[in-house]
Amino acid sequence: MSKALDGVRILDFTHVQSGPTCTQLLAWFGADVIKVERAGAGDITREQLRDIPEVDSLYFTMLNHNKRSVTIDTKNPEGKLVLEALIQKCDVLVENFAPGALDRMGFTWERIQELNPRMVVASVKGFGPGPYEDCKVYENVAQCAGGAASTTGFDDGPPVVSGAQIGDSGTGLHLALGIVTALYQRTQTGRGQKVLAAMQDGVLNLCRVKLRDQQRLDRTGTMKEYPQYPNGTFGEAVPRAGNASGGGQPGWILKCKGWETDPNAYIYFITQAPVWAKICNVIGKEEWATDPNYATPAARLPHLKDIFAEIERWTMTKTKFEAMQILNKYDIPCGPILSMKEIAEEPSLRKTGTIVEVDHPTRGKYLTVGNPIKLSDSPTEVKRSPLLGEHTDEVMTELGYSPEQISALRTAGAI
Repeated sequence: MSKALDGVRILDFTHVQSGPTCTQLLAWFGADVIKVERAGAGDITREQLRDIPEVDSLYFTMLNHNKRSVTIDTKNPEGKLVLEALIQKCDVLVENFAPGALDRMGFTWERIQELNPRMVVASVKGFGPGPYEDCKVYENVAQCAGGAASTTGFDDGPPVVSGAQIGDSGTGLHLALGIVTALYQRTQTGRGQKVLAAMQDGVLNLCRVKLRDQQRLDRTGTMKEYPQYPNGTFGEAVPRAGNASGGGQPGWILKCKGWETDPNAYIYFITQAPVWAKICNVIGKEEWATDPNYATPAARLPHLKDIFAEIERWTMTKTKFEAMQILNKYDIPCGPILSMKEIAEEPSLRKTGTIVEVDHPTRGKYLTVGNPIKLSDSPTEVKRSPLLGEHTDEVMTELGYSPEQISALRTAGAI
């Protein structure tokens, strides 16, 4: 079966996480992703956080599936000619270098356009144009600058960054959408264009409900669904809301049976208005369904702390899976707090390809996250990440170089 991006060739100048997330997704959809790496070293994550000596780390392997690796010395004049040949043959160049690095290599937007006017040049940067655009940014910096950290955690504690890589992987997902959109527009115009995904912008896009709340707070001075209401105080900025749901349906994380020894024996419970009577019946507080202090969403807001305490008395008598099974019978929204170990061992995630076991020639078998986006006519096959420079000769041959020319380039240190 054909793939959605068959025929699209990506020149991948990315490293670490944000860029490789993007290009791996495109590779899963069928694009031919050629990863350009430094000879002898490669992507720095090949050696970061290693669990097996002298073997590519999980950090690298889990972000570079389905790609081909070539090694080119871009500072070598002959290596630069090889890169020019690749630019002429590819559809998209993706990079997440520090600001200005591509220009310093001699590949300005204007030069790339001379070589290939149809090329899409896609970049991840920390910040967009403005006072911070030259700053180097990593995951947690992006979470802080994009509004996530200031609104995460509990009100009596410091800002907290999320375990989800919303700065790196989140921006990579945004960039992938920008690339396929630019490719679609190219079918109409015949021209390439620049695509920029700034990490601050990507994080803010995922925090849009907090920008919504900032405007509500400016107008009213309070937000009734936040745990600070009615007894706490609100300042000028959106506060940290603990485990509140962030929407119109109040939610909280509650202890379940075994919480004393299991740090993940918890369940997320939402007191959705349409099923309020069912919630009351399940926890044995039938009278709350008609009590004026609890019967309506507005009446319940000042009592949320007490309500969740009463629900927790019930959840503590059940494991998180027992509670979920009971609650789902009544369409009460809930979800267990799943550990990474539980997720790794979940059979349904293996069946759907969300968790995949991959075999690697030096590492052996390992688990990775598969394609989170499923297309009915473009199924994803997760293939192992490439060894450093594994496909250099193969790609050079496709560019028209003879074995003798390839040997000469290697002798010259260009590849």
